[in-house]
Amino acid sequence: MVRKTQIEVVDDAPRPLVALGNDYPDGHVIPPHRHRRGQLLSSLTGTLLVTTPTGTWVMPPQRGMWIPPNTFHDVRVMGAVRMQSLYVEPEATLGLPDCCQVVGISPFMRSLIFEALDLPVLYDLEGRAGTLMSLIQHEMRRLPLLPLSLPLPIRPELAERCRAFLRQPHAHDAIEKWCTALGMSRRSFTRLFRQETGLSFVAWRQQACLVAALPRLAAGESVTAVAMAMGYDNPAAFTTMFKRSLGASPRSYLPQA
Repeated sequence: MVRKTQIEVVDDAPRPLVALGNDYPDGHVIPPHRHRRGQLLSSLTGTLLVTTPTGTWVMPPQRGMWIPPNTFHDVRVMGAVRMQSLYVEPEATLGLPDCCQVVGISPFMRSLIFEALDLPVLYDLEGRAGTLMSLIQHEMRRLPLLPLSLPLPIRPELAERCRAFLRQPHAHDAIEKWCTALGMSRRSFTRLFRQETGLSFVAWRQQACLVAALPRLAAGESVTAVAMAMGYDNPAAFTTMFKRSLGASPRSYLPQA
């Protein structure tokens, strides 16, 4: 496995796909940067929070994160992460999302990634290694997209308000409070919010609570503690929202460490 090597060191390798592994401790922050290649992140443990100028994405354990080429982003690590990264040449990204996406990683895909990490950077394009990397590229286009993104507005004052909410989310935060803080009528605020985020305020608020809850749940906090901290009336109400969004309860969605 190629470890503790940054993509910049091998970026010019004449290969469509490069696999690298790096370990990061809890709390580590990778400052804003961009890659010439597209990047598929994955990890068995820990949670990643990826932020771009237009949104925030949370990657729970055993899921993946697709970051298109030249996307300006930073990464925050919550819980120790043994990160696996697949870097894809821009011309080989046809059929992959054109924006950041959290994706499901099947057991088969994870096996392929582990195999890729054992290959040298300059693997044989015509042999087994080349076939393996070609198969990975096909499988990447079949990864299911997961609803773990949170779009952020472009307008600075509204974006700052959204970021403040993400730091202290509350399931019943009133739209009137936002209108007052921004000096806008409810009608103007509602129209602007949907225009800037593509979501209604209520839908965005719920998604923000979900995005904020996942790292805390993955870190071992109880469902009850997270639900209460976010203003839900009871854990059952939080669990219902979680199941409606992700198709499973918090306990079954997150792997047991």
